[in-house]
Amino acid sequence: MSKEYILYHIPGRKIGCTTDLYNRVTEQQGYEPGEYEVLEKSNDIDYISKRELQLQKEYGYRVDRVPYNKLNNNNNFNLKTMKINVTEQTTTFPCPINKLKGNLMDNLEMNWDTVEGNVMLDEDLVDWIVANAKTSMYNDNRCYVYNKALTKFYNNKELPFPNNLHTPTIFDLIRSWAEDKGIYDKGDQKTQYVKLMEEAGEVGRAILKDDTLEIQDGIGDMVVVLTNLAELSGLTIEECIESAYDTIAKRKGKMINGTFVKNN
Repeated sequence: MSKEYILYHIPGRKIGCTTDLYNRVTEQQGYEPGEYEVLEKSNDIDYISKRELQLQKEYGYRVDRVPYNKLNNNNNFNLKTMKINVTEQTTTFPCPINKLKGNLMDNLEMNWDTVEGNVMLDEDLVDWIVANAKTSMYNDNRCYVYNKALTKFYNNKELPFPNNLHTPTIFDLIRSWAEDKGIYDKGDQKTQYVKLMEEAGEVGRAILKDDTLEIQDGIGDMVVVLTNLAELSGLTIEECIESAYDTIAKRKGKMINGTFVKNN
C-alpha cells in the first residue's frame, strides 16, 4: 500500500507535509486538532512536494529550500533517530553540549520541521548549533537552540557564531525556565499581558506600604513576564531594551514634579 502524503496548514504559521498528521502537528509541534487544517492529500510524493512549495508561496509563507521529496524519506524517521524534541520556540537535543557535535555529525542530512520552516543538517549548521546551544536549566543532559535563529541562519547563513564559553545571561535563564514550564508552547501574549498588569498592581501596593522587599520581588516578576511577552511576540527582551534605549538616549527635556518630560 502506497503512502499518503498530507499537506497541512497552521494558519498564520506555515504549510507543511507529512505522512503522520497527528504525530507531526500535535505531538511534535503542539497544535491541537482544530488549530490546523488539511489542504490536500496525495499518494504522489513528487506532486505533493511541488504543491507544498506552490502553496507556501501563494499563502505568503517562507518557501522551503529543500522540497519534501528530496528529504531523507522522511522527517518522522529522523526525529526518532536522535529523539529531537521540536516545540514552537525551540529544538531540543537529548545530550549535553560537550557531546552535541558528535551526535549531530552522526546524523548529517537529518531534517526536521519547525514553525519557522524546515532545516536539514549540514556541517555549517552543525557548527552553528553547537556554538549557539544552551544547556537546559533543569537537565544538564539536554540542550536546545531557538528555532527562529536556527532557521534564520539556515536560510541566510547570516548569524554570527558566538564564543562557546559564553555565560548565559539572566534573560537566557528566564527563557530556559519558561521553555521548560511550557509557557511558550501553551501561553500567549494576552495571558502574559494580564499577568504583567497583576504584577504591576503588586508593585503599586508594595510602594504604598513602603515595603522594599515586596517592591524588589514585584519588579523582578515584571521583568520575567516582559521577557516572556517579548518571546511570544517574536522578539527578545534584549532587542526591546536596546530599541528603547536608542530612543531615550536622544531625548532632551527636563524634570517636572518628579517626572522627566521630553521636549516637543
